[in-house]
Amino acid sequence: MIQVLDQHTIDKIAAGEVVERPASVVKELVENAIDSGATAITVEIKEGGISFIRITDNGCGIPAKEVQTAFLRHATSKITKIEDLLTVGSLGFRGEALSSIAAVSQVELITKTSDSLTGIRYEIHGGKELAMEEIGCPEGTTFIVRNLFYNTPARRKFLKTAMTEAGYINELVEQIAMSRPDISFKFVNNGQNKLNTSGNGNLKDIIYHIYGRDISGNLLPIEASRDEMQISGYVAKPYVSRGNRSFEHYFVNGRYIKSPIITKAIEEAYKTFVMIHKFPFVVLNLTVDSKLLDVNVHPRKMEMRYSRGDELYKFIFEEIRYVLLQKELIPDVGKDNPKQERKQQTETIKKTPAPEPFELKRKAILREKESNPQQEVSMVKERSAYVFDIDTKNDNNKNIMSTNSFEEESKPAQSTSKETQSKPTPTGEQMTFVSSGFMTEDARPKHRLIGQLFKTYWLIEYDKKLFIMDQHAAHEKVMYEKLMKQYQNREILSQQIAPPLVISVNPRQQEVLRENQNFFEDMGFQLENFGGKEYMLRAIPLETYGLAAQDIFIDFIDSLMEEGSHLNMDLFIYKIATMACKAAVKGNMELSFQEADALIDELLQLENPYNCPHGRPTIISMTETEIEKKFKRIQD
Repeated sequence: MIQVLDQHTIDKIAAGEVVERPASVVKELVENAIDSGATAITVEIKEGGISFIRITDNGCGIPAKEVQTAFLRHATSKITKIEDLLTVGSLGFRGEALSSIAAVSQVELITKTSDSLTGIRYEIHGGKELAMEEIGCPEGTTFIVRNLFYNTPARRKFLKTAMTEAGYINELVEQIAMSRPDISFKFVNNGQNKLNTSGNGNLKDIIYHIYGRDISGNLLPIEASRDEMQISGYVAKPYVSRGNRSFEHYFVNGRYIKSPIITKAIEEAYKTFVMIHKFPFVVLNLTVDSKLLDVNVHPRKMEMRYSRGDELYKFIFEEIRYVLLQKELIPDVGKDNPKQERKQQTETIKKTPAPEPFELKRKAILREKESNPQQEVSMVKERSAYVFDIDTKNDNNKNIMSTNSFEEESKPAQSTSKETQSKPTPTGEQMTFVSSGFMTEDARPKHRLIGQLFKTYWLIEYDKKLFIMDQHAAHEKVMYEKLMKQYQNREILSQQIAPPLVISVNPRQQEVLRENQNFFEDMGFQLENFGGKEYMLRAIPLETYGLAAQDIFIDFIDSLMEEGSHLNMDLFIYKIATMACKAAVKGNMELSFQEADALIDELLQLENPYNCPHGRPTIISMTETEIEKKFKRIQD
């Protein structure tokens, strides 16, 4: 028999969509406090927020006559009609938060507006009003939420320990604090201060308070705008990474959300800079046209839809990639004294020295390429004829490189002349240093190649610094970029195998091979059906000659089988990196001085010479000062 539920049951069910745990309560009330214009917000909890939550703000307060209405379902001051959802700028707008929280807890509200002589104290338990009275209080609003889920024990038993729930709230307050550095936030857990931000608008200060000196000292600022989209904040140097996405913070129009488009853009931009299965640290504030944004897709407003998702992806990807490619990213492994490191950082800022020779030579090569923009544009047009959609499959099974590939997208100077002009040009001391003749032909002899260490590492001395190059990582990166560019330009050469190899495949492998045969041919494999399940492999990519051709070929097929038979961009890049790794010179292998010197020259011509395709550094360095400190020649 179909029955209409009573209002009490309806409210509890509705509350379950908005209030999952104590952190949900904190999120809704803090967002309301921000919407009220508060400049200082305090969050206090006990027992993980299960028994006690207090949110205090200095915002505009709630007028006395509107207090009771505020706790009704769908009562809100943020919108009045459906069209308002298209331009909503507040964090809250549904009018469900207070009614949902009051339905499953014991709520006390104290509020006062600036034009009132007294404030209002209002108490509501489980959706039932208990008291409303005038009270003396400062301007603003205080919410006290006690005994969450006291009347829904089935929900309460699914909460985790008080410590875990407190951790969720702590993380949430940190995220909100980073989204609004102009607001002072204070977080108190069981009487102990856990976070206190100044509200001075300095995002880096907040990052320092939350994550400490090691991360805040390795941040790269990012700020750009394009077509009604703006991005600002910080991206960390690649070696600041973690094994999960907890370091990825981004906010859209001030709202902390999760978006697959934004996440993918960030991670694609860092590809080959960070180790595989590692994720970067970013704090990004994005501003987009609210008319094209829909956050009304989830009860907790944690998801969004953006009608120009492709443009947003490209914008984020290109700007992060640009920042990473402009910086000196050779890690200095000698710095281990915080006091001395801070002193050296201060001296570095005062002296503003020129970049390292590796970076100077690389930039000079890129500038030389940029000097003929017509040639560069024609090259881009030529490559753009081979566009590969990573999410769809061409009828002719031609799996070709995507315009989302980081190798294409990371070249802002080659995209359009407009974009090139929009990028900042190095000025000041750096340009003076470059034009002084440092990047002339006689510069390279100043890099003194000392020798090979452990048959794997090469030592290079320059300008009172010791550089250590990993020969395998360096050659792997050279091979990787060479293979990628050859593939993009359709210049991959094949090496004939004599006699040809006959390879037997099972029905599943045969299906994968048929679907991706054009890709294999584009990569330099020459195949011919030999009848039934057997194929003749007549040629392999020239760059992999000397390796086990059959193993490489079967490895490709097996990977495609695991990934669902259709080549996607992640798998493509991974396989190119694998080919480069297998073809590169190995560690524990002797090289001549001439070979090492040639490898350095090749490495310096790369777009990103600092990391191998798997994210490991190709070069590290130590200053003469750091070495002398190790030998106690000088004191810290």
